[in-house]
Amino acid sequence: MSDTPPDRLSVNPSSKYYDAELLQRGVGVRFKGEEKTNVEEYCVSEGWVRLAVGKAVDRKGNALTVKLQGTVEPYFQSEAEEAEG
Repeated sequence: MSDTPPDRLSVNPSSKYYDAELLQRGVGVRFKGEEKTNVEEYCVSEGWVRLAVGKAVDRKGNALTVKLQGTVEPYFQSEAEEAEG
């Protein structure tokens, strides 16, 4: 595995940008310099994040989100060796 997180990643299993292995390794996101823990999806090249809005869900059970523009800095919370072992 690379030490660089992907350009785009989603936590929703029905998304084509979902990657269970990367999420299990732990991906953190800094948005505009602040640590965010409620990120549902991000895109570095386009400069946006989708943040969950409270605990509200739509009729399909997906979290309601808001899309914000700004600097996105994803990083791995653990090393590749730790996640495998």
